[in-house]
Amino acid sequence: MPELLTADRIDEIGVLGVRSPDPAALVAELVGAVDEGRVADPADTGYALLVAADILEQAGDRADALALATRAIAEQPDEDAYARAVRGGLLLRLGRADEGMAELTALRPLLETSPHATYVIDELVESDRTETALEWLTGALDAILERTRTQQHESEDAQDEAAAMIFGLTQRRHDLRAELGLPHDEYDNLADRLRAASDHALDALDDGPATLLFWPKAEFDALLVRWPALAETYPPTWDEHRAQTERAFVEASGLGGTDLGVVAGTVAGLAAFAERAGSDPTEEETLDEYADSLDEAGVTAWPPGRNDACWCGSGSKYKKCCLPRSRG
Repeated sequence: MPELLTADRIDEIGVLGVRSPDPAALVAELVGAVDEGRVADPADTGYALLVAADILEQAGDRADALALATRAIAEQPDEDAYARAVRGGLLLRLGRADEGMAELTALRPLLETSPHATYVIDELVESDRTETALEWLTGALDAILERTRTQQHESEDAQDEAAAMIFGLTQRRHDLRAELGLPHDEYDNLADRLRAASDHALDALDDGPATLLFWPKAEFDALLVRWPALAETYPPTWDEHRAQTERAFVEASGLGGTDLGVVAGTVAGLAAFAERAGSDPTEEETLDEYADSLDEAGVTAWPPGRNDACWCGSGSKYKKCCLPRSRG
């Protein structure tokens, strides 16, 4: 029976990329699995094609990368925003400016509604359109802040999401302006105030400490096997677990939190901790105390740089891993 292409293998291929002695073989493995219906989770079909597209672009083959990005859109039309952004960026870098800008402009409204939509900005910046990126970031901030002023009766979740977007957009804008050597303006000052307010903001969080407990893939699977009751605490799959963790970080950062990090749990570690404490490992209090007990030296800071390895341990770049896959 042909081997299925798992999310772990896609991540592994993404890490190898053009550093592999045969990147073409990696692309063939990804595309072949899609062609033959061998992607273990159909939801990862578009992701597999985008990883292949990224390898091709790094190897200098933007035309074929564009074809794969276009196919990724067709494969998953209900969740195509990230693929469309990648396609728009590729069009720009291929010199097809009108088409590329049309693709990205259609996605621009997402900057006002999704905390994860800064991948649109990434494509502009990678295509040497930083001034346009700054214009869009400023426009999104204007719109969100106006909305928060005029809509006083939004739900708590909506307010948290707006706060997350404001924080993320101000920081991204601030970083880009700093790279260009531009003087501080009103939104730069807001970015500084939000960053400086992290300790106070984190004290106000309902979800607990700034450090979140995260289970690597093998540990997550073993966790639910050993303690089935934890299925009520955690989502059914590891991909959903890391997406949920990413969203929790985004919400925390929206309140100004910057001292954020993740600690990796192990089944053996939790079992030993619960035994020493005489507590139930399936209780939320035990999980929180176990997270607090983990060595501070093992904390992975969030967020990583967009081109750095993702915090989840997949080895893929953050911008190609949990950042886009956690939207929604």
